[in-house]
Amino acid sequence: MELKFKVQTKILKPIEEVFDAVYDPKKLSGYFTNGGASAPLDEGTTVEWAFADNPGDDKVKFPVVVKKMKKNELIELGWEGAKGLDTHIRMEFESASDGTIVRISETGWRETQEDLDSSYLNCMGWSQMISALKAYVEYGIDLRKGAYCGLYSATEHHGTTSEKAA
Repeated sequence: MELKFKVQTKILKPIEEVFDAVYDPKKLSGYFTNGGASAPLDEGTTVEWAFADNPGDDKVKFPVVVKKMKKNELIELGWEGAKGLDTHIRMEFESASDGTIVRISETGWRETQEDLDSSYLNCMGWSQMISALKAYVEYGIDLRKGAYCGLYSATEHHGTTSEKAA
């Protein structure tokens, strides 16, 4: 069984505006990478995404490799989705008569419990990201602001010692 997922939503704005809100580091930091994004998502670059509200750390940083970028159509990324494993993220943008359909999929996990758990966390994260993208582009609202600070402890997020031993 291949571990993978896809999330999607429709955003009631033109494709150029929706794509730019993901591509542009300043805009991306306005609703998702609240610790900053180091550069635009240009093909062949490695950018750093930082999150200031992850459990157990003041700021968590992730290197993100931009494998492919087609303006207003596609962004493909690679990053460490589980310890020692690079996963593949595909963001597709499709024009619709009343806006833009955004689909995000992630693949590349091993068939282990640890990777399955990691894929669930990432699926939740990408679902929240596209909801936050919709709120940001349509209404100028940052849904992430205050959403996670103090909500989880590092132990809850990464599992307790007894859960890891089981």
